[in-house]
Amino acid sequence: MIRKSIIFAAVLTASLLFSCKDDNTTETTIETEEITFTKEGEATLLKPNGDTIKQIDIEIADNSYERETGLMYRESMEDEQGMLFIYNNEAPRAFYMKNTYIALDIIYFASDSTAVSFQKNAQPQDETSLPSGEPAQFILEINAGLADDWNIEVGDKIDFERID
Repeated sequence: MIRKSIIFAAVLTASLLFSCKDDNTTETTIETEEITFTKEGEATLLKPNGDTIKQIDIEIADNSYERETGLMYRESMEDEQGMLFIYNNEAPRAFYMKNTYIALDIIYFASDSTAVSFQKNAQPQDETSLPSGEPAQFILEINAGLADDWNIEVGDKIDFERID
């Protein structure tokens, strides 16, 4: 019985010693770099008659990881910038704003580069599905309000080129 009491006391003492928090420790904060815009191309938005609406610098998301990440974790984006998502085929698409900190206008373009639909003023952090409504192959994200400011309409076109 004494042996059990000694073992119990040793276990209790050890657990108390190892469970006490050292008040001299400090929490370490991990600093991460802000994600900044990287110009990978230029896009020109055009009226059906060929008149230029606007030319902007674009980042290009053309692989699974880039398309899944998109503009997540960005604190801001200039009005003359956007992100162009490129898919291999035309299909119904849907985006959402998880981990996206800036409000966006999302413009869906068909395989012939014609705008087929919009999701305007998509709200930060909202996980509601924002569907294309029509099949799309190219999707352009720009700051919220710019689609109206630039008078972009269904039927307008996008032309883009990569830069090296």
